[in-house]
Amino acid sequence: MPVRETIGVPTPETTAEDVLALLDLADALGVRIWLDGGWAVDACLGEQTRKHADVDIVVTESEVAALVAALCEKGYRALPRSDTRPWNFVLGDPYGRDIDFHVVVLDDGGNAIYGPPENGDRYPATALDGTGAITGRAVACVTPEQQVIFHTGYPVDEDDWADVSRLCARFGIPVPDDYARFVARDRTDDDERIGASERGSSAGTGDVVP
Repeated sequence: MPVRETIGVPTPETTAEDVLALLDLADALGVRIWLDGGWAVDACLGEQTRKHADVDIVVTESEVAALVAALCEKGYRALPRSDTRPWNFVLGDPYGRDIDFHVVVLDDGGNAIYGPPENGDRYPATALDGTGAITGRAVACVTPEQQVIFHTGYPVDEDDWADVSRLCARFGIPVPDDYARFVARDRTDDDERIGASERGSSAGTGDVVP
């Protein structure tokens, strides 16, 4: 039986304190990491907007072994997934704290190559220039613009829209076409709320409401 089941961990969750502890460990090892995914979104926004099942990190191939070894000493183990690859895998501890590794190789232009070069997957050089804050602590992360790009090209859902809408509103980023249905829906909801408010205001002044 998996360790998590024996100690009754119902749902994985990685808190702000867990993320900061990971950053402390990486700093002590001299390993540089960048936040990606949901925690990167919240870091850019400067506040936690939702719970996170894991923390996504970008780390270079030359430094990943040291970080993995240190985490294994703290009880982390590889969590098997159907899409596990040497450049993308998850470590988790018995208490539901999961770390999703995105392992990259930096090329001469500063681009972060993700997986075999022939796949064409990469973080552009500017993508790792982002900075944010978690509970007031400055952190390195993927830029808001690149996070919005990464939130496209697949069937997006409400969680994606929550992240993208906040990033676009805060940083003046155009909303991708992938989210057109959410934009249309929210515009309709806003129009209905405004209409209801205007009707209520008119009724309160004694005007005739059609």
